[in-house]
Amino acid sequence: MIRIELLKLFRRPRTWLTIALLDALPTLVAVLLAITHIGPRPGQGPAFLSAVLANGSLFAVAALGIVLPLFLPVAVAVVAGDSIAGEAQGGTLRYLLIRPVGRTRLLAAKLVAVFVFVCVSVVVVAGTGFLVGRALLGNQSLGVAVTSVSGSALTPGQLAVRTLIAVGYVAFSMLGVAAVALFLSTLTDSALSASLGALAILIASSLLLTIDASRALQPYLPTRYWLSFIDLFRNPILWRNVVRGVALQGVYVVVLLGAAWANFTTKDITS
Repeated sequence: MIRIELLKLFRRPRTWLTIALLDALPTLVAVLLAITHIGPRPGQGPAFLSAVLANGSLFAVAALGIVLPLFLPVAVAVVAGDSIAGEAQGGTLRYLLIRPVGRTRLLAAKLVAVFVFVCVSVVVVAGTGFLVGRALLGNQSLGVAVTSVSGSALTPGQLAVRTLIAVGYVAFSMLGVAAVALFLSTLTDSALSASLGALAILIASSLLLTIDASRALQPYLPTRYWLSFIDLFRNPILWRNVVRGVALQGVYVVVLLGAAWANFTTKDITS
């Protein structure tokens, strides 16, 4: 069942178009930086974008910072929101369940497919960012140390390990988005409604983070710790917000996937 869902997902042209569009913005930014040699001042703009002119290897992390606030969550919400509601909207969900396929098994297969999409998208963005950064921006030898956010030097090995951890952290953060969209996908027969509902929740979360009156809620908002992967590039690493981000997303994933399972296994399937 998992194999079938993966084949369905990655045989769709829109899946690869979505991944290509995710890559397009960081690539465009890299081209503009290479042409103009004008980057944002330190502390301004997406994470690490001010440092990539000196070392293109950092553009892998900068690319994640560019797509993370908006474009990557949109892509994940669209794919996850379509997982169950898309089948219902197309009239194929009932026929899927007529076969000897349990609802739990089908939901698990959909979840795995979304998880694989998230991982592929994040890895492709980071990998493309690294290659584009090395080709168009700073091209120091891979053996040259890189300056950390704290101002001290990071060895190439440290940079590589921390970049891999950042990729994993961003992918896990997007599982929270997938859980929201998948839960809403079990509540409606409209894939668009599920995707838009997930995006509305994320936009509201981002807005509340900017309002002082909501300070008591901010530690529990799903988008609160998304950009905490920056702390991985301090020396020493500041693990506090990274650990909190993992724990918070873990709670959202467990609770919302549990709610999705409870709803999907008990609802009447009419389409």
